[in-house]
Amino acid sequence: MEVTLPLTEKYYQVNGIRMHTVESGPDDGPVVILLHGFPEFWYGWRRQIGFFAEAGYRVVVPDQRGYNLTSKPVAIAAYRVQELVQDVVELIAALGVDKVYLVGHDWGAVIAWGLATYHPQLLHRVVIINVPHPAVMRETLRKRLDQLRRSWYIFFFQLPLLPRWIISFGRYWIMRRSLQKSSRPGTFPEAELGHYVTAWSRPGSFRSMLNWYRAAVRYRNPTSLVNGKKIGIPLLILWGTQDAALRAEMAPKSLEWCEVGRLRTFPDATHWVHLEKSAEINDAIHGFFREES
Repeated sequence: MEVTLPLTEKYYQVNGIRMHTVESGPDDGPVVILLHGFPEFWYGWRRQIGFFAEAGYRVVVPDQRGYNLTSKPVAIAAYRVQELVQDVVELIAALGVDKVYLVGHDWGAVIAWGLATYHPQLLHRVVIINVPHPAVMRETLRKRLDQLRRSWYIFFFQLPLLPRWIISFGRYWIMRRSLQKSSRPGTFPEAELGHYVTAWSRPGSFRSMLNWYRAAVRYRNPTSLVNGKKIGIPLLILWGTQDAALRAEMAPKSLEWCEVGRLRTFPDATHWVHLEKSAEINDAIHGFFREES
């Protein structure tokens, strides 16, 4: 389902940056925040926004730090996980609510893991899409050569200048091609990829997007994210098992870090399951949220 309701663009001052959001749904509805990953922006949730707005939620979809219309700090240290988590903490405060429902995909899921670990009091429930718990990712990278090979791009992104030059060539041809090859046919039609190219082309955008990966290598996650602290709030993991970049075995292992966690897999979906199986994903998330009431 695409966006069918009016969208409102807003800006919030959070954690020293100006964060752009797209919002829809009733102002007095329960808040659900959707956190995108790499290399998306708010538009990556186009098949969820309308569904949840029509279901009565106040849907808030930020461009995360460095992406699209949100501020783009230059320093790599500005993209440490602690800073990215704090952005969302302060966004929740700026929205004027005590708790939100949180959904994260890819890097957005990394931040959702962080919120669930450090700030569970701000969350009703959490949904993680196709990203393992940080401790599971670290352990798998250490022990499984296959996962290390799948994560080659993380190391490529550490190089200065070269990645940006190569990736931006031909209106980001490599990036557009990568999205299409890593997803089911038709998931990223050329007409929609034009919106991505516009977002990637904004001054400083791609440098900032790569800085998420650079900071991840240079600054380790806080100890409590990878060592011994379980998540106590209800958490649902949704996983497309045809993910080319992440081993599916990491999904059930991530449940070991959750006191109240469950997993649903989609055998014929990829890393982009929220776009490929949007109806099933939306129903699964909504059903999970409604269990609280």
